[in-house]
Amino acid sequence: MRFFQDWSVSAASAGFVAVLVGFTSSVALVFQAAQAFGASEAVLASWMWALGIGMGLATAIPSLILRKPVMVAWSTPGAAVLASAGAGFDLAQATGAFIVCALLITLAGATGWFERVMNRIPMAIASGLLAGVLAHFGMAAFSAAQTALPLVLAMLAAYLLGKRWLPRYAVPLTLLVSIVVAAAQGHIAWTAVRWEWAQPVWTTPVFTWQAAVSLALPLFVVTMASQNVPGVAVMRATGYALPVSRLIGMTGVATLLLAPFGGYALNLSAITAAICMGPEAHPDPARRYTAAVTCGVLYLLVGLFGAAVAGLLIAFPKELVAAIAGLALLSTIGGGLVAALQNEAHREPALITFLVTASGVTLGGIGSAFWGVVAGAVALAVMARKPAAARGAP
Repeated sequence: MRFFQDWSVSAASAGFVAVLVGFTSSVALVFQAAQAFGASEAVLASWMWALGIGMGLATAIPSLILRKPVMVAWSTPGAAVLASAGAGFDLAQATGAFIVCALLITLAGATGWFERVMNRIPMAIASGLLAGVLAHFGMAAFSAAQTALPLVLAMLAAYLLGKRWLPRYAVPLTLLVSIVVAAAQGHIAWTAVRWEWAQPVWTTPVFTWQAAVSLALPLFVVTMASQNVPGVAVMRATGYALPVSRLIGMTGVATLLLAPFGGYALNLSAITAAICMGPEAHPDPARRYTAAVTCGVLYLLVGLFGAAVAGLLIAFPKELVAAIAGLALLSTIGGGLVAALQNEAHREPALITFLVTASGVTLGGIGSAFWGVVAGAVALAVMARKPAAARGAP
């Protein structure tokens, strides 16, 4: 089978790091969102089952079919919206809102309007957006040294030596060293691991206009603007031509099917996509899909084992997660900056996009990735427009 011929240790490592980073960076928000609607422990496990199954299948199957990395994740800003807006709604009403949101996402994919908007964004803006989205992770890798200096220094040394002598395996080597050092220091919380299967719990949806306005619409807006926009930008910046509309529609259908079990919103990923689409996954772009498939299989395990895998991933110290994410993304951040700044005509708009995105500013509940694109597009339009005197000059 071609997959096993293309698969490599670096791809497997990239897939694992993507799951580790994606899960540990935002699972607390997902738990808070579920608890905002009064979810029991069984329902919380069902949410992890639904999201793990959804992300796993929606990542692994398209990646195998297209032979290109397709990365799907849960909506992190969507979870934040649900956690803050959930007061006054029960789980049944929330489930109805998830279904409304899923229908809107499916409609966005079916009509193709979202892809048409993304096609109008220049590559320099997309690359600036990519670098801006990832900049926080790059800086966090080194700020983690404030609380775990020996661990971060050991990881940095392993990464640099790996890049010097075994560049393809620099990240797997760094990950191995980090686990050994953290375990030796007694900083891995093995007691968080509970070996048990997750069981899906059905919630019958209830549809109300209040939940549609207060939950479904904000969930849809932040998922499209703060998740799918940078997700498409990562695809474009890393050189992958993927059927965006069909993939958006797929995430909508997957959300629709899994909403009664807790799959509140699935979308194209950005951070984890950059890990699996970057050169650290494999030097050959045509073989990086194996990293996405590996990531998808691991997501399936997260869903099936629920609390067990969740506990295993949470057991790693936060400094380890921050450092491995930042080091794994260094090449992608650098490539994004090079692509953003190499065209002099687009340099300043791309730089504005990068800075606004990296700032982390949130306006109207919508994250900096969307506002970075808006700011860059406005700057590009203003700078491309010649003054009247210049237009009238002979």
